Amino acid sequence: MTSPSSSPSGTTDSDGPSEESGEPALLYHVPIHEWDPSDQPREKLLKHGPTTLSDAEVLALLLGSGTRTSDGPISAVELGRSLLQSYGSLHAVSQRKPKELTRIQGIGPAKAAKLTAAFEAGRRVESQRQRDERIQVTCPDDVAGVYGPLMRDLTKEVFKVVHLNTANVIIGDYTVSEGGLSSSVVEPRGVFEQAILDDAAAVICLHNHPSGNPEPSREDIRITRQLAEAGETMGIPVHDHLIIAGTEHTSLAERGVIG
Repeated sequence: MTSPSSSPSGTTDSDGPSEESGEPALLYHVPIHEWDPSDQPREKLLKHGPTTLSDAEVLALLLGSGTRTSDGPISAVELGRSLLQSYGSLHAVSQRKPKELTRIQGIGPAKAAKLTAAFEAGRRVESQRQRDERIQVTCPDDVAGVYGPLMRDLTKEVFKVVHLNTANVIIGDYTVSEGGLSSSVVEPRGVFEQAILDDAAAVICLHNHPSGNPEPSREDIRITRQLAEAGETMGIPVHDHLIIAGTEHTSLAERGVIG
């Protein structure tokens, strides 16, 4: 199918695809199933692989279908473009909550839920790739490789404790608090109670900074020292406390906070 270069209103479609985008020059009101098969996202993926798809086409396949709005029908690819134009990138879209996604015309609760679930699946796949085998901790990067994908995009602070056996292999983890770091929600009893039940030989603490700033705060340092002292007394040493900040992480043991 050959597509005209103007919008239904007769004006140039400034939001339409371009040669730079690598997307088919199709009018948004033309149903995808009527496009040339070489331009249909699903057919492109099946024939040439997922790397041939644009970000908008990837989103289109996740959304599953277009929709009808007060302005007329919108294809799934156009919905994908709208999301990218509104938030700037695929990564930025992945960080939005479902309620934010529904602010885009044509994105209702069901489509927002599909996108959110797909992005969460990606994070878990990245994390579980590390967990498919027993992970022996030898450095902060080992822990960040497992928990970074799960924590780097969280919008509130979450404090976790990773449990290790005598060979420093991860045997489990426990979420101590959510919503903020303070002595009232992160205390030795909450940190070590589950570790004792799991028969952990040592622990590593970690929490995220939603701001993206990897530098520890005074409270981070104070709590780390408090937990390290408690662990020494209980015979369950705290090997480290990691701060996850986006794709970066900071080890308080490397900073000398834990002796």
